[in-house]
Amino acid sequence: MSIVQNKKAFHDYFIEQQFEAGMALMGWEVKAIREARAQLKEAYVIVRKGELYLIGCHISPLPNASAHQHPDPVRTRKLLLHAKEIDKLIGSVERAGYTLVPIDMHYTRGRVKLAIGLAKGKKQHDKRAAEKDRDWVREKQRLLKAK
Repeated sequence: MSIVQNKKAFHDYFIEQQFEAGMALMGWEVKAIREARAQLKEAYVIVRKGELYLIGCHISPLPNASAHQHPDPVRTRKLLLHAKEIDKLIGSVERAGYTLVPIDMHYTRGRVKLAIGLAKGKKQHDKRAAEKDRDWVREKQRLLKAK
């Protein structure tokens, strides 16, 4: 079940491979995510010291968040993956010029997971071609429906 999606990722990048990562979250963050108070719009994933981190993901704290913690809505969150997956992603990012993009946040067996994509950036003409294809598919459906 999807919580929040990053629709801009598919517009700006060619997503070549997807991975599912766990997230190291605090209690107030999990509660806020369950209330759909998360945004991935300007988030990105970086590699630091052989680990992956999610930066720029905004999780708004609930108004009745605990008093003994001072919630930081845009703190850096560590992503949890198997070592082989991390090595593969680091190799692709450093050698092949790929980018790691958060695609969507969802539940898997009651846990909050983040789908990240190994992506290459689109040029402006690629974006226009993709939009043209989408419009043509929509027009085709409209024509078939009218008959």
